[in-house]
Amino acid sequence: MSAPNDVKEVVREKYSQAALRVTAGQGGCCGGAPSATSCCDPITSNLYDAGQAGEVPDAALKASLGCGNPTALAELKPGETVLDLGSGGGIDVLLSARRVGPSGKAYGLDMTDEMLALAEENRHKSGLTNVEFLKGEIEHIPLPDNAVDVIISNCVINLSGDKDRVLKEAFRVLKPGGRFAVSDVVVRGEVPAAIRKSMELWVGCVAGALSEADYRSKLAGAGFGNIDVEVTRVYGSEDAREFLSAEGLDAATIAKAVDGKFVSAFIRAVKPESGCAPGRC
Repeated sequence: MSAPNDVKEVVREKYSQAALRVTAGQGGCCGGAPSATSCCDPITSNLYDAGQAGEVPDAALKASLGCGNPTALAELKPGETVLDLGSGGGIDVLLSARRVGPSGKAYGLDMTDEMLALAEENRHKSGLTNVEFLKGEIEHIPLPDNAVDVIISNCVINLSGDKDRVLKEAFRVLKPGGRFAVSDVVVRGEVPAAIRKSMELWVGCVAGALSEADYRSKLAGAGFGNIDVEVTRVYGSEDAREFLSAEGLDAATIAKAVDGKFVSAFIRAVKPESGCAPGRC
């Protein structure tokens, strides 16, 4: 597998280009003009309903490259502080800010200058004042210990070459009793080597996907409890054919081998009220 730094640069470049396309009015993930309910990428399509789409600027919707809808599942409460890891154009941050209200706060963290610029533009258009975008890497979160109530993320943790570090950082910045509530792609069973070796597919959240068992193990290792993995979408052979063809791989051969192997999932976990990982206090 490619080195973490190589992966990071590919991710940065791909997301920079996506932000620039949206800024130039060329659409988002498909290079066209996706709506709330359609996009050529089967992983990033059909994630937000019309009501949610109406709550954010159009550019925030077009720049969405996630695999789920964490703000719809995270049960955010008024007054809470939320952090979105890998916030991109800001759609989930803006939706979260509306959920937590004026007494709450929503942070977005991203490493890509172009996405941060787009997110700031979307924040300005939204008129929300309880939003702040931070530049940084999800392996090194620029917030103090015990700073947020909820961490969300939308198909970004799989892009990291050091997922253990990401989860430990998430644990650190959560308050005792804080909630980890992310959407991500999870793999079930063996995956063909051609997919694991493709750098471009890291950016599509496929090559870096953890198995459910690995995800649970890594969350537990970081100190989390009450871990739950809820499948929200299963990708079949036709879905696989779409994203494999787009990456120049032999779709006809590989698609059948990955039929049902990739799923979008909502992953929940809780930082213990003690604030300590088990056995570490």
